[in-house]
Amino acid sequence: MRKLALAALIGGALTHPVHADSVWERLDRGVDIVRECTGDIVQYCKGVTPGAGRIKACMLNHLKDMSSACLTALAGPKPEVLSDGQNAVYTRVDMYRLRYIEIFLADIDPTTKSLVAACYGTYAIPDIPKDRDTAPQAQVAVLNMDEIAKKYGVLGASLNGPKLSIADWWEIDVGKTRQFGGMAFPHTAQLNLTGTANVNDVTPYKPQTIARKSAINWNKGRTVMVLDDPNGNVWIMKGFQLGLDPKISYDDFMAAGPSVFKKLPPGWKARVVTLAQDNLEVPEGGIATILSDEFFNVYDKTGPGMSNYKP
Repeated sequence: MRKLALAALIGGALTHPVHADSVWERLDRGVDIVRECTGDIVQYCKGVTPGAGRIKACMLNHLKDMSSACLTALAGPKPEVLSDGQNAVYTRVDMYRLRYIEIFLADIDPTTKSLVAACYGTYAIPDIPKDRDTAPQAQVAVLNMDEIAKKYGVLGASLNGPKLSIADWWEIDVGKTRQFGGMAFPHTAQLNLTGTANVNDVTPYKPQTIARKSAINWNKGRTVMVLDDPNGNVWIMKGFQLGLDPKISYDDFMAAGPSVFKKLPPGWKARVVTLAQDNLEVPEGGIATILSDEFFNVYDKTGPGMSNYKP
């Protein structure tokens, strides 16, 4: 089954006529309703006006409520990329101040009634350039997420980054390498998504999980940004968002300190700390808990179940 590319997933008009007869688009226009999903739509999306991505958004928010028949009809054959983590090889990468991107290829997993995304990272390429830039701006700028989603037969493709790594080293499971425009880099993890196939649509300061057995370390003596939530959890910055149109450098961000945050939820606070010991993260059960801030910088949870140390 042909899938919608990311641009048409949440609230977008179709830009490529070839997708006009896809199951998702027909369903969202309110015509030719998928027989297996009729009851689900009536039950969970009653009153939602078809069009402009509203039916799609509603159904993605109710995936765990959907019948297996409906999910199977929407998911179609399992994309090959969701198996790219098989036979992965464990590798340590020197990450400090390395510039990278990740691409997420998302689709429905009918067995778990959830959205999952295969993650591919440029930090896992075999040869890191001397300038530590694994994601040259010119190559990243021309990546077309619609074309990538279509190529791999997934519901959505999205770009994370470019980012600057704040952690010192990662140990990752390096899986199958895929081609993305003029770049080729391997599978490194699988992310669990909620309500959207676009990693850029995640809610700031809302934890999410990622299937990742990899170890990550921040060296003793590093000065880092951490967030404290009202439940006593401490979150350590792992990746600083550069983006395709950088607004502030990492050094300037750190110099500004906690005052740079304008949208911290009630009870949250930011701190700049110098690590008194290595912060070694090895997620318990192979499931890591992460979140993004208002700038799309990414943080990992610290302490029991995640790391040996809570800054």
